[in-house]
Amino acid sequence: MSIYIKDGIIATENIVLGKRVYGEQLFEKESIEYRQWNPNRSKLAAAYLNGLKELKIQENSKILYLGASTGTTVSHISDIAKKGSIYALEFSPVSMRKLVRLCEKRPNIGPILGDATKPKIYFNLVSKVDLVYCDVAQPNQTDAFIKNMNLFLKEDGFGIIMIKSRSIDVNQKPQKIFKQEEKKLKEKGFKIVEKVKLEPYEKDHICFVVEKIF
Repeated sequence: MSIYIKDGIIATENIVLGKRVYGEQLFEKESIEYRQWNPNRSKLAAAYLNGLKELKIQENSKILYLGASTGTTVSHISDIAKKGSIYALEFSPVSMRKLVRLCEKRPNIGPILGDATKPKIYFNLVSKVDLVYCDVAQPNQTDAFIKNMNLFLKEDGFGIIMIKSRSIDVNQKPQKIFKQEEKKLKEKGFKIVEKVKLEPYEKDHICFVVEKIF
């Protein structure tokens, strides 16, 4: 993978030379240009710095990204899967406008305006993928993740879900929410292969790496 990590700094090899996406620092190592990956703005970077091991994204991977927002994390996945394709789903028209501008510079990202809880609406726009990535801060985020995993995941694929406990129930302790969502996934035929908490970068968040038991 095109990831640089050293002394608490994480970066991805920049596939659009000289271009920043969100004001990040560019630097060069061994004649390769990298974009620094901010863990305070990307949960995936936070998970990676906190020890995530199962980030099996290949340069030709196909990815469905739920909750793409304006494309901060999507852009770094675009660097990693430089010969692959990313279906970037976003619900907000405001965020979508910025995402579309990003896609104009990065042809391996395809923007889709849609609701992650209703995957059948965009079913004909997405092929089978190697990874379903979910960062949808909603009470039903795990249900949406499960629906998309069942519809779009290849048999040898995997999923990543970023769970924000406060988006599910502000009155429950985060650990109770995490166990509740883990149980829901297991009951629906999924195996949790890795769990990574995101503190100090994100409070009350956890990353689950998930495989479907076919």
